[in-house]
Amino acid sequence: MKRLLSTLLAAIGILAVLAVGAVIYVTTFLDPEDLKPQLENVVQEQTGLTLALEGPISWSLYPRLGVGVEKADAWLPEQSVDDDVPFMAFRRAEVSLAFTSLLRGEVAIDGMTLDGLRLNLSRDESGRGNWEALIERLAAGDEKLPAPVGASAAPVPGGDSGPSVAFNIASVEVKDGEVSYADHAVGHSLHLKGLSVSGRNVNPRQPFPFSASFQLLGHDTPAGAGDTVPQVASDVTLEGRLAMDLAERRYALEDLSLVTSNRLAGLKSPQQLELNGQRLVVDMTDQHLRLEPGTLKATLEHAALGEEPLSLVMEFALESDLAAGSAQLRDLTLSGDDGLRLRGNLNLAGLYDAPRYDGQLRLAPLSLRPWLERFDSLPTMADAEALSDVALTTPLEGDLERVNLTGMTLVLDDSTFTGQMAADLDGHGLEVDLQGDSLNLDAYLPASSPEASGAAGLGLPGIRGAYAQQDEGLLPVEWLRELALDGNLALSRLQLAGLDFRDVSLRLEGSDGRQRLTSLESSFYGGSLAATGELDLTGDPVAWRLSPRLERVHVDTLLEALGEDNEPAPLRGRAFVEGELTTRGNTWPAMKRGLNGRLDTRLSDGAILDVNVSRELCSAVATLQGEKIQREWAPETRFEHAEATFKVRDGVVESDDIAVTLPGIDIGGEGSLDLTSERFDLRAAARVVDTADAACEVNPHLERLPLPVRCEGRLAGDSAEWCRFDREGFQAAIGDALREEIGSRAGDEVEQRLEGALDKLEESVGEETGGQIRDALKGLFE
Repeated sequence: MKRLLSTLLAAIGILAVLAVGAVIYVTTFLDPEDLKPQLENVVQEQTGLTLALEGPISWSLYPRLGVGVEKADAWLPEQSVDDDVPFMAFRRAEVSLAFTSLLRGEVAIDGMTLDGLRLNLSRDESGRGNWEALIERLAAGDEKLPAPVGASAAPVPGGDSGPSVAFNIASVEVKDGEVSYADHAVGHSLHLKGLSVSGRNVNPRQPFPFSASFQLLGHDTPAGAGDTVPQVASDVTLEGRLAMDLAERRYALEDLSLVTSNRLAGLKSPQQLELNGQRLVVDMTDQHLRLEPGTLKATLEHAALGEEPLSLVMEFALESDLAAGSAQLRDLTLSGDDGLRLRGNLNLAGLYDAPRYDGQLRLAPLSLRPWLERFDSLPTMADAEALSDVALTTPLEGDLERVNLTGMTLVLDDSTFTGQMAADLDGHGLEVDLQGDSLNLDAYLPASSPEASGAAGLGLPGIRGAYAQQDEGLLPVEWLRELALDGNLALSRLQLAGLDFRDVSLRLEGSDGRQRLTSLESSFYGGSLAATGELDLTGDPVAWRLSPRLERVHVDTLLEALGEDNEPAPLRGRAFVEGELTTRGNTWPAMKRGLNGRLDTRLSDGAILDVNVSRELCSAVATLQGEKIQREWAPETRFEHAEATFKVRDGVVESDDIAVTLPGIDIGGEGSLDLTSERFDLRAAARVVDTADAACEVNPHLERLPLPVRCEGRLAGDSAEWCRFDREGFQAAIGDALREEIGSRAGDEVEQRLEGALDKLEESVGEETGGQIRDALKGLFE
């Protein structure tokens, strides 16, 4: 036994002496410089690269046997060695073998180090990369290259009994590397600085720890760094466990962690991104990539995003066909601050030339208010809860220029819309085709203030709210000027300015600086409303045109809707309005000053409520004639028709043909309203006429005796003080009539008759005004 043990120890000693002797012989008598030409020829034969080994090749001894190469450059076949920057270069490369493994008959690579790597990549104007010819040459020569050696240390069956290669590298390091990439096709460049790559216990049969870090600089010119400020600067760290199937060209990175800190030009705060994945698989044979599951976390800081950083988390599974340039994002979930939760799936195609996408998205109900507050874009709205319940479900498709929501369902508070919408991502194109159940637009407009209530004009709540912001531009002119618009909107019900519109159909078109209201049709308080119009933004100020048309609209319900405190309407009837209005400007004051146009109005089947003008006039006339009227009177004044033409000139509305026809009574008037000063002046008078349907019989001399009324003041004033009897007008008219009828017989008899008429007037117009009329008439006959 001792002899056997002594023999084994002697054999091991002999082998050790032989191995040491072989190493001493190789390192002493074999000059590594003699290998340079052979290495350069092999590289050129296999890859086409022109290799220049400018530095020395050196050996290293115990405890590691290795070889090192100083300073090497390599040029592509189409490059000039004398003039062009090398395609690849490094300061030093070293490979070492474990000496103790050699004693066991194994070749185990102990370490590989590449220091100062420089790699220059570029794409020409046609999009072809300078590395592609190299890859194609290597792919074509795969059959000539030796097959990868397994990791087993055992002898290959049927082969030579020489030492095997144990592919288990203790350490792989790339230090201080740089990679430059210039894309002349798109005019951009990337630069990787401080590239560091390391791996431990590198073995193709099992995953091994892997890490990489570098700084990425992006420029908007293909020239690259120089003295230009990079548009993006990112510090990148990558960690994980890498598995390599070299024979199948299949690589997997487990427990992936990619962390980046990105600084964008013009921004002080860095943007943080972190990608984590359970398993990333890249199959170069099938050109396939798969990541599942993956989580992308982002912390974004920007003035436009508010004072606090915006945190977003996206979970997904990714599959990509690298050859086709396509990818699928499955089980996509985007969550963030303030209740954001978006789910869906996306298919990506054309990633290398013209990216496009399609898929399905579903936005869970959330409140938009905190998001708009974050962006300082929350408008002043009448409803404090508006935009607090928003949800969206839609298929989508598009590219880097346009997105199309092809079948959306949008929930906006109490409203639901369906249809489709397409928009250019630069904001210059918008197509909308939506159908909705109901929309209370007043809830999203500014609330009317007490100060603006009377000054807003015409008592419309929506106008009052806008009037409060009269110094601001009503519309985003610059955006609308460039917008190409194609819009259709259908609503079962629309509430605007306190008014109720039913079965609304709206058509909008716009291009070349002109936005057109092609058609607006709606059921409106028992009748119909239609309008066309145009907004011309080609000049400054902008020009407006509106052509409205109302037919058979119930005036009483419309006036009650416009009024306040549920006050009853003073009249009823069916209104017909048609005309055309134009103006200029983008603020309410400018638009009021520049308003011009014409409106033709007519009212049929109407009545003035709570007063009977026929009774008052007939009673007064009968009294003047010494008679009494024996008949029943309706509590209201019914009329056959009323009409007027309103002309608008530079913000002043005028009419000189206001006419109301009652049975046997004509009412006429004229007036004006200055929209800028909001002052108005209206004169009207009622006259009894002897016709077949006369309200009462009158003396021919008293026909057309007027009962004048004058209304004047400001819209912001007290409406109770607006109107009064026109004493001067009435005095002049009655004086002329009486002088014509009785001549010089004026005296006590006439005064007695006038007393009865004036008493009747007092009952209608009030004691004070009636007394004034009485005094005036008495003075007329004195």
